[in-house]
Amino acid sequence: MSYDKDLRKGELSRPAIKIAIASVAIGFLVMLLTLFIVIGFKNEVKNKVIGFGSHIQIVNFDNNNTYQLRPIVVTDSLLHTLGQIEHVQTALPFCTKPGIIKTQDTFQGIVIKGRSGRVVQEENLCAGTIPTKQGEIMISKRLSNILSLTTGDSCFCYFIDENVRVRKYRITGLYDSQFSDFDELFVVSTFDEVQQLNGFEEDEASGIEILISDFSFIDETADEVYLHTANRPDKNGNLLYTETIEEQNPGIFAWLRLLDMNVIIILLLMISVSSFCIISSLIILILDGTQLIGTLKSLGADNHFIRKIFLYQTAHLIVRGLLIGNIAGLSLAALQYFFHIIPLNPATYYVSYVPIAWSWSAWLLLNIATIIISLLVLVAPSSIISRISPAQVMRFE
Repeated sequence: MSYDKDLRKGELSRPAIKIAIASVAIGFLVMLLTLFIVIGFKNEVKNKVIGFGSHIQIVNFDNNNTYQLRPIVVTDSLLHTLGQIEHVQTALPFCTKPGIIKTQDTFQGIVIKGRSGRVVQEENLCAGTIPTKQGEIMISKRLSNILSLTTGDSCFCYFIDENVRVRKYRITGLYDSQFSDFDELFVVSTFDEVQQLNGFEEDEASGIEILISDFSFIDETADEVYLHTANRPDKNGNLLYTETIEEQNPGIFAWLRLLDMNVIIILLLMISVSSFCIISSLIILILDGTQLIGTLKSLGADNHFIRKIFLYQTAHLIVRGLLIGNIAGLSLAALQYFFHIIPLNPATYYVSYVPIAWSWSAWLLLNIATIIISLLVLVAPSSIISRISPAQVMRFE
């Protein structure tokens, strides 16, 4: 259209157009990477915490806050009932036993844990194999460095009850979750081994771990589990207590929730900066196109029609900026996702590199929201067109 060409010819509008496109592109780039990184980081930390526990645990109501858990009776009918609850993927018993692992030079307090059917996340296994029979354990890479032990080595573990018991174990594998609080504490063994250490009966366990299909339904699923287990003692008269992974680790999940506030602040800042630049560009385009506005009005064009011309022109700039921002943002996210260019200190951040999560729903919503907000903020500034009089334009020209 001819008026598009006229708008582009203005000396004032050229830098304004470039600034507007650049501001939209950079702002969207920052927002997109922020979303992908924060979502990825939260997912990584959640998965690591859940890897050592589960989404939901059922334990003895009389337990204290230690890893020496009083047993509950786990029956096939109870596991079947739990497995029928919506969103529940698996419900399996586990056993834990606190102890001390000792070498000739040093020792370390540990919790030996055995799971029925699920030992450790495959991605965390970094050497050797998982334990398959009694007398075998798997330790973390961090413990391996502290104790100077590796796969194939043997060690002694001490368990203190009424008497001190000593067990000799062979290390079959090493895992590395990069979650130091857990890596220094947990030693993995078979369920039968830990059950025997505790002196439990064949149908007894420290508790039941429940994995669900969608973390967003954790509270609803926990309520359903509670309804199926509360006030229903087992054959030994033990009452059951249900708790979620968030209740077990409140500090970690409170910290993750703070990240959401950081995301909101960053999004608001980027939207504000981009909107300011877009509004400034629109005003400059209008001022630079004053002669065109006066001519169109003298030919009978109304304010609404002229405003549409300038809003169309600015929307075109927004789309160009979004296109550049999408290409740059997705390219940088892909580079980090596949090549892990930016490293992190796992002792501080629990991951060794900046994680990326491909959330296409968040990507789509961010694009739509950016377009809508950018256009809405232009409505008021475009009203100055109605104040431009053809007579005044002709007089100054």
